[in-house]
Amino acid sequence: MSEQKEFTVQNYLEGIASKKLLGSKCNSCKAIWVPPRKLCTKCNSTDLEWVEMSGNGKVVAFSCIGVGSKFFADKGYNIRKPYCFSVIELEEGPMISGQLVGIDEIAVQKAHPSETIGKAVKVTFLETPIEGDEPRVDLGFEPT
Repeated sequence: MSEQKEFTVQNYLEGIASKKLLGSKCNSCKAIWVPPRKLCTKCNSTDLEWVEMSGNGKVVAFSCIGVGSKFFADKGYNIRKPYCFSVIELEEGPMISGQLVGIDEIAVQKAHPSETIGKAVKVTFLETPIEGDEPRVDLGFEPT
């Protein structure tokens, strides 16, 4: 980010709305945190800066969900059309969660987990229209 904004959830979410995956990098020990933190929990430094992540990573965990929240039900997901929630290890090191998209959810659900774990993915930004408001932007990850 060009100006040094405070490390807040709101500023992190504004980055996602702008289709940027941001984190904080400790200038003392070089640890990277996503979502960003004000304090490096590795060395306790407060000397951190905003950094933009590449968005590249790999699947380290996932779950296919057929009965989810109203938000996902309204998007058309159900027991016959599950969505996959994933934990991704970014190439920069941090782990982050997001929806796994661009896959056959039923096939993933039926396959052995080893067919999905370790799969290379790239961040994508999922826009959901919200009546009378700006679209909601969430993180998703799709195979590369």
